[in-house]
Order: sequence, then structure tokens, then C-alpha cells
Amino acid sequence: MPLRHSVRHISRVARLIFSKSQNDCGARRFSSSAPLLNETARRSALFTAEKQRQREEVGRISKIEVEVTSDFGDELLVMNSELSTPYDCARHISEHLCKQSVIALVDTNKISNQPWDMHRPLTETCRLQFLKTTNINPWAANNAFWRSCSFMLGAVVSQAFRDDITVILHSFPSPNVSSGSFVLDAYVGLESWNPSPEELRALSKEMVKLGGKELPFERLSVSRELAEEMFSDNLYKVNHISKIYETHNEVVVYRVGDHVDISRGPMMNHTGLLGRCTIASVHYLEEDQLYRFQGVALPTGHKLNHYAYGILERRASFLNDHMVPSKVTFEPGTEFATESQQVVR
Repeated sequence: MPLRHSVRHISRVARLIFSKSQNDCGARRFSSSAPLLNETARRSALFTAEKQRQREEVGRISKIEVEVTSDFGDELLVMNSELSTPYDCARHISEHLCKQSVIALVDTNKISNQPWDMHRPLTETCRLQFLKTTNINPWAANNAFWRSCSFMLGAVVSQAFRDDITVILHSFPSPNVSSGSFVLDAYVGLESWNPSPEELRALSKEMVKLGGKELPFERLSVSRELAEEMFSDNLYKVNHISKIYETHNEVVVYRVGDHVDISRGPMMNHTGLLGRCTIASVHYLEEDQLYRFQGVALPTGHKLNHYAYGILERRASFLNDHMVPSKVTFEPGTEFATESQQVVR
């Protein structure tokens, strides 16, 4: 049985089927073994050091005015440029906003209606609105939620397998709620793996467990050199980084707990916004030798009866062909820095 965190939930037969010898694994192991912990900790330490360096570079603090529109009325706040975040603004107004806001929407003299991470520092005087998945127009919040689910799935998959099974995260496509599932593509050192229902449930439980920790999504813009150092153990990521940087002169990375990955963002406020969640299927992409993990989820607080949710689960079990790696390029567009775009033929 390949899944590390679900030994108690898998039958003896499944454990025998997925037993794998040490000689079958690759040179680098992405699991809960020491190599993974070392790589994960190293990447997270680099993130922490760079975040601290950028904070210290701010120097003399300048004040900005932030006009906040929320369910609690309008507020004018005086905040610190390059340091204060939408989350900090929410703390001045209501604990409810801190918990339930998915992302913010920012207007300045330079940008209009820009989706903004809750933990990303504000840089200039602006108007700010908090977005939730219950808004009349939840498109931006839903996209951030869907993207964050893919990111969380990467955190789960990278640590879920036995020590002797190689797992290398490849990427996840930009969110497309209408596709029926959020997606993660990864190399897994298993031949013809067809996960059992028990294994899919184990992955789902790990997603819910990660959500229960209510960990913030931290954003950081880094140089090409630092990004390549962070992901020096992953040739997929190094290849993506070079193409990203050619377009944007920066690479955007996010961290949840100790898990760091590349994404254009924005991400949702914290993992606790994940409610009901199912990892519905895993498909082998034969041409790319990758596995496509697919899931469906509801934001916390959203209710759906068992029958209706079952329809969503069944739909998510079918192969999602949205932006499979062989049909996309990692040359990003001008708006965001870090996700693959559909190839235009």
C-alpha cells in the first residue's frame, strides 16, 4: 500500500499489491522519509530567510490610507506601506472577516479590481473590498479557492506515499471550476497504479486534516536564482522557472506550513476555508508519464445534500483534460507569473 498516512485504512490485500522494493525507487524520494523532510525544510528555510530579508529592506515605514468596504460598513484605515496586509485591515474591523474572507479586491491609481492575497502586503493608498464565496459574483473567490485546493493537494501528495516510492510534483493547471475538478499533476514511481477507493478516501482525509489546521497561504516574490535554489531537486520546476522569469523577472512562490510551491496566485486566506472534500480519481497520463490527481470540494459553510454532492464526485472521477501537460506551454501570459497557459494553435 503506497499511502503512508493511511496504513490503518487499507486492507492487507492492498498493502501486498502496492508493496515495492527499495531497488525500484528513484535516487530522490519525496515522502515522509529523511530526504523529503530535508528538502521540505530546506525550501521552507529559504522562504523564511527571504521573507525576513525583504521585510528588513522596507526601511523607513511610510503610511498609506486604505478605504475598506465590508459587510460591516465603510472604514478608513491608516496602515503601513509594504508591511500591512488585507488581513491586518480585517483585524481592525471584525474577526469574522479574518476567518471568512477568501481574498481581497484592490483598487489604486494604477490597478483596478485586482484580486489580492489576504497576506500580501499593500504597497500604496488604495480601496479594498473583502471577497467571499457567498458573494453575488463569487468568480474571483471561487478561482482562488479552486487554485488553493490544487496547492493543498500537492502538499498532501508529496508526503502521502511510502518511503521507497518516488514522488515529484510537476504542476497544476490554472483553475477552471466548470471542468468539474481541481487538479494536480505529479510523477509517482508506480507502474499502472489504479488507487483503491480506500486509498482515495485516505487522501481525502489528509486534505480535510490539512484544512483543519487553518494554515495561512504565504506569498513571496523571489528572484530566478533563489527559486532555482529552492527547487534544485525538481527538474520540472527548474524548467518552469526559467520560462517564468523570462517573462516577468520574478517568480511567485507560496507556502503552507512547510510546503512551498510555485503558483501565479492569488491563493485563499487559509486552509480552514476548505470544507467538504473528495479526492475522486487518479489518472495515468501515459504520454507524459505523470499521474493526474483530481478532486472536488466545497468551501466551509456551504451545504449540499448527499445525492447532489455524489453527482459532483462522479463527475470529478472522469479524466479532466483541462490543460494536460502535453497540450500546454509554461510560457506564462502578462498578467500573472507562474501558471501554465493553454497553447494557442
